[in-house]
Amino acid sequence: MLFEQVVRPGLFRIGGGDAEAAHEWTLARLAGLARRPAALAALRARYFRSAPRTVFGVRFPNPVGLAAGMDKNGVALPAWPALGFGFVEVGTVTAHAQPGNPRPRLFRLRDSAAVVNRMGFNNAGADALAARLAALPRPIGVPLGISLGKSKVTPLDEAVEDYLTSYRALRGHGDYFAVNVSSPNTPGLRSLQDRAHLDALLAALVGEKPVLVKIAPDLSEPAIAELLEVCLDRGAAGVIATNTTLGRDGLAPADRARGAETGGLSGRPLTGRAREVVAFVHRETGGRLPVIGVGGILDPDDAARMFDAGASLVQLYTGFIYRGPALVRSVARVAARR
Repeated sequence: MLFEQVVRPGLFRIGGGDAEAAHEWTLARLAGLARRPAALAALRARYFRSAPRTVFGVRFPNPVGLAAGMDKNGVALPAWPALGFGFVEVGTVTAHAQPGNPRPRLFRLRDSAAVVNRMGFNNAGADALAARLAALPRPIGVPLGISLGKSKVTPLDEAVEDYLTSYRALRGHGDYFAVNVSSPNTPGLRSLQDRAHLDALLAALVGEKPVLVKIAPDLSEPAIAELLEVCLDRGAAGVIATNTTLGRDGLAPADRARGAETGGLSGRPLTGRAREVVAFVHRETGGRLPVIGVGGILDPDDAARMFDAGASLVQLYTGFIYRGPALVRSVARVAARR
């Protein structure tokens, strides 16, 4: 309640209400915590809850992760476990540094507990992330996932080498790698979910580290089934379901104008669809492909239903923006009872 009544209103006023300005301000403050071990320890004592499990060969101290996009460049890594997260996914990172799309590109839809973004994989590049990870004074204490995407300047027919460039730079630092072929904000990217493109991509990437595929919620069930067949054939370690949606169903009336902004929608309107996709993946593969469930988890019941649908792990992004670290703690408590 403290977060929702005091902290969140203050954060939402930063930059005159500009969501990206608030995001950057928050990341800078969290990065500063890395130099304050006593503060990290105090936060961890308050928010971290143990619920260990092993998935695709990686041991997670709890199954609640920070989704990609929150800390693209890994600037605040020591802070996330202190806020309760059992794993962290950085990125999406690309082989070439890129500024992303023009601002403004991040929009809150408050009545819908949702966010629209068209960030466009803004990041400092794979080499810069590798250097930052190499310079960490100590491990962060939880598994680290790294989300890989295609550079905007790279043609689709050169996508495999582009992903490989990032993977080679970062493979010594990640506990697992997520192949992001489903963001709606890089032109043509979602075509990499097609059988031929995905088959070539996984053939190149699957090897020494677990590789997961992040899929779009807008795919039909036959398209998802075909994607899962490729994942199984090529030895992918799992699936992340789902990315943001291009749909706009479920928006509150007050948010419909802002919801018309171009970009991917996340948060409460995605809750049901993300859970449906998780259940389909689990059913279609007979549980052979572990699923990280992400999309519209804003309370413990959402997480419980996601686990019931077949998710082995879950991730938070928009829920964390609206509910804060208490949500991480409460979801971990749900997981500990299962």
